[in-house]
Amino acid sequence: MELQISSGQGPVECELAVGKFAFVLCEEFANTVVKQKTPGLVEGCYKSIIIESECDLSFLDGTVKWICPSPLRPNHKRKNWFIDVSPLKSPESFDFDDEKVRFDTFRSGGKGGQHVNKVETGVRATYLPLNISAVSTDERSQYMNKKIALERLKKLAAKQEADAKRVTEQSNWMEHTRLIRGNALRVYEGMSFRRVK
Repeated sequence: MELQISSGQGPVECELAVGKFAFVLCEEFANTVVKQKTPGLVEGCYKSIIIESECDLSFLDGTVKWICPSPLRPNHKRKNWFIDVSPLKSPESFDFDDEKVRFDTFRSGGKGGQHVNKVETGVRATYLPLNISAVSTDERSQYMNKKIALERLKKLAAKQEADAKRVTEQSNWMEHTRLIRGNALRVYEGMSFRRVK
């Protein structure tokens, strides 16, 4: 599974906490690695980090609190910093399966001379899992129209998959701004990032 650790709209101290928490998780859970980093304002600080784990870390969904005087702004009065942890949704992907395509034929107008509207040369291809269709009446031959309709159908399916992926990515990015302060699932203290809750 993938988990996004985010500083939300928080200051640079929250970005520092993101890096520290990602390191802690990679140490705590076997087969957990950093997959992607979005750098923050200062070196070693991150707006977000995506980790990938063989473990189910969905129980970490929520807020993490770090209690520490600011190591970056020594005169800053605040000492409580919050970061957000969210499981990422994966876009559904599929392999186009020609076996799941239904072909229907129909009479089509257009080219064909005396055979127009007498022979079923038009083809409608429907991909059953997605309930999408493509039509071809371009050619005089049913065989050629079948090939054209199938290619159009594959392009439609690829576009639908790309659109779904884009929506999922936008939804995951919106999680980046979802930080809710308070009611932390875990609490850490000090520069050593020692867990106290």
